[in-house]
Amino acid sequence: MATNHQTESTAMQIGEVAKRTSLTVDAIRFYEKRKLLPKAVRSAGRFRLYGQGTIERLHFIQQMQGLGFSLREVGELIQLRERKADACESVKGLLRAKLIEVRAKLQELRHLESELETDLRSVTAN
Repeated sequence: MATNHQTESTAMQIGEVAKRTSLTVDAIRFYEKRKLLPKAVRSAGRFRLYGQGTIERLHFIQQMQGLGFSLREVGELIQLRERKADACESVKGLLRAKLIEVRAKLQELRHLESELETDLRSVTAN
């Protein structure tokens, strides 16, 4: 009963996956509903079973979200990784767009930093 991400020798129930990834069971189910994870195989008792590939996928999702990628963008990256055809240019385009967003945020933060420093100096001078 193995799939591309699960093997019987490494089959884990959702609670174990949650512990290993520091995610909630609900978050894992949410990612599955959003198709960021493949459908889990089911045990004879209808429990979801996951393999090490799922743990790796969840770590990737967490890492990409930590870098500021939306779930939609994470899904695109996952699809590109699975397809591999023409992935380089697509990934480059996605990364370029994210870089533009990050630079804009940095510029806003630098402006805010400058304003806060000015405000702090004026408060300290009084």
